[in-house]
Amino acid sequence: MTAPTGPTPAVAVPDGIVGLTGAEVADRRARGLGNDVPAAPTRTVVEILRANLLTRFNFLLGGLLAVILVVGPLNDALFGIVLVANALIGILQEWRAKRTLDRLAIVSAPKALVLRDGVPAEVPVGDVVLDDVLVLRPGDQVVVDAEVVESQGLEVDESLLTGESDPQHKAPGDTVMSGSFVAAGSGHVAATRVGAEAYAVKLAEEARRFTLASSELRSGIDLIIKYVSWAMLPTAVLLLVSQLRAHDGLADALASTVGGVVAMVPEGLVLLTSVAFAASVVRLGRRQVLVQELPAVETLARVDVICLDKTGTLTAGDLAFSALEPLGDAASSTVAEALAGLAASDPNPNATLAAIARAPVVARAAAEDRWDARVAVPFSSARKWSGSDFGDRGTWLLGAPEVLLGDTDGALADDARARVDEQARRGRRVVLLVRTERPLDGDRLPDGLVPCALVVLADQVRPDAPDTLAYFVAQDVRVKVISGDNPATVAAVAREAGVPDPGPGYDGRTLPEDAAALADVVDTHHVFGRVQPHQKRAMVAALQARGHVVAMTGDGVNDVLALKDADIGIAMGSGSSASRAAAQLVLLDGRFATLPGVVAEGRRVINNIQRVANLFLSKTTYSMLLALSVGVIGFEFPFLPRHLTLVGSVTIGIPAFFLALAPNHHRARSGFVPRVLRFAVPSGALAAVVTLAAYSIASASDAVDLDQARTVATLTLVATGLCILVRLAQPFNAWRQALVLSMVGLFVGALLLPPAREFFALSLPPPWLYLVAGALVVAQELVWRAIRGRVLPVEDDPGQD
Repeated sequence: MTAPTGPTPAVAVPDGIVGLTGAEVADRRARGLGNDVPAAPTRTVVEILRANLLTRFNFLLGGLLAVILVVGPLNDALFGIVLVANALIGILQEWRAKRTLDRLAIVSAPKALVLRDGVPAEVPVGDVVLDDVLVLRPGDQVVVDAEVVESQGLEVDESLLTGESDPQHKAPGDTVMSGSFVAAGSGHVAATRVGAEAYAVKLAEEARRFTLASSELRSGIDLIIKYVSWAMLPTAVLLLVSQLRAHDGLADALASTVGGVVAMVPEGLVLLTSVAFAASVVRLGRRQVLVQELPAVETLARVDVICLDKTGTLTAGDLAFSALEPLGDAASSTVAEALAGLAASDPNPNATLAAIARAPVVARAAAEDRWDARVAVPFSSARKWSGSDFGDRGTWLLGAPEVLLGDTDGALADDARARVDEQARRGRRVVLLVRTERPLDGDRLPDGLVPCALVVLADQVRPDAPDTLAYFVAQDVRVKVISGDNPATVAAVAREAGVPDPGPGYDGRTLPEDAAALADVVDTHHVFGRVQPHQKRAMVAALQARGHVVAMTGDGVNDVLALKDADIGIAMGSGSSASRAAAQLVLLDGRFATLPGVVAEGRRVINNIQRVANLFLSKTTYSMLLALSVGVIGFEFPFLPRHLTLVGSVTIGIPAFFLALAPNHHRARSGFVPRVLRFAVPSGALAAVVTLAAYSIASASDAVDLDQARTVATLTLVATGLCILVRLAQPFNAWRQALVLSMVGLFVGALLLPPAREFFALSLPPPWLYLVAGALVVAQELVWRAIRGRVLPVEDDPGQD
């Protein structure tokens, strides 16, 4: 039998339930009856190698490299070194990301609490075997299909599987499905289907087989590559035909054609996208953030609304008993004994009941007299109360004052409401204890409730909450606080934490059912209390319907539905297994202060990928236009492959790596492809025009040979490419200035140093051609500034950082 993975929680084991023995577990495992769950959705090493080596661009460039190795000098095969380096960098970064994800996934992996030889043991989900008896508690995810053996008010939410919004009561003999989660109560179940036979695994396999998580960035890049690939074929054929006519030998024609085709390939765009995503996974891993779905990093960049729970997010989550206030003629001793009885009757008390049980006055009452419950109803976020029937001692309920008091009139009820309001304004959590002579009938609220006492609990606002909220406000991210607590309590805590304009708190019980009206309320208010789980889900949908990109944080079972439906769900590592399973990101350290870094990382990745995409597609644009122009006109191609390798390195390849990893805090927006094309096409077209003009002027002079004319074209294209780089490197701070100047220095070195000049086949042209090239570069810059506002709105300008 597998040993427990950590401290086993104290669990009451009903008589007659012992679970499997160690020998029975070993026998089932040997027969292949274990819960072999699918591996975490990360690439294997083989998949990483395949994805970085077996690409259409690698095949194309590899074929062109082979041509150059046969017909041309090795100097023109320089792009092969870049090709290999790109593949190695991509493999290394993805491997690092895989290691990070695998390590964090182990930390966050769900555990199952099973009975082995009558003793509770916490084991990895993969160690569960057929017929194992599992213990289910509130917030637990059901990890295998099973049959209920024993139930203590067990309620299971199956909405993620069936769409049924109401939790289902489960009695002995009922079936629970893997993928559902415990909404209330507790129980013991026996595994009936494990591994690939379990319901949730079958659903997961269907999802893996037919769907991929949505990613506008990935789809946009795929679309660009698709059209570039189609356009390259006829362009390459046209270029080859023209060069065969322009050159006397086949070798020179093939070398020129290879140079033109290689420049069209935006291979670095795919590489840098993979590297940027992989680097973000590693960086987030260092912050103890587990990325369970890679597109989550992209979604982070677009978040403009973040919905927060109060307890455990704005506050530390460590509830402490503050005061017990009897109402009317209720005796303090009786009230304390009733609270002790309620705590004892719930084998899995929530944080509120657990804090009450720890209170000295309640603990003393528990030691002096034990109340035995005949019937118990566990707490549920939907009904917002729990209760126990103690026979002759009456039925006692504990829960939200607004729910238990309802429309009750009278001095006692009015006094209770006044006290609750006063404590709520102080930011305290208040629960009401009531008594009735009526027995419990399922989860229906009994009649004749008499208020007996208020229990006041305190929770401290996290010290880092004000700074974290200030970050979101500064970054134009709207904050919504959604809680099940009293609206006034939530508003007071939100105000203390620094939520702007919290107001008095909107009561979730008055939220409209109509979708449009709900959207109006959620859009205009910021703090909500007494919100039920299904309402959280509806509020997320309402915000999305208004065009917002919504992030939802949560740690409890009441957050699962909203976490699943939000554009990005963020779970706390200390939260329930169900909330962690539903989220795309898990904050393993449970720190609210981690969120700004998480959002900033997403923005850095996506904005910088868009920035470098402009570089690569500008290059693809001018390369295609140059090839088409040369193919139509019929003169020799202005570049050798080594020229374009040099141009691409100093104006795109090297700068792109630095720009892709630089800080960028602006919120990303949709429309990736149109925005990139609006910049890249005119920039690339201008570069092609001035380069062809410089080459034509140089070629027309009898005093200029072919090598000098090509050098003029190279010089002009480098200068124009650096202009494009400067546009994208705004604001032009110190390190970006150093980056551009370094690239200028590299090219000047290649031009002036004899060994480098010989290697790159450069030949210094007459001085007047430098003036021609300079004038053309200045002219294209002036044209760009004239058309910039027309083709590129300010909000879409990638240089406006």
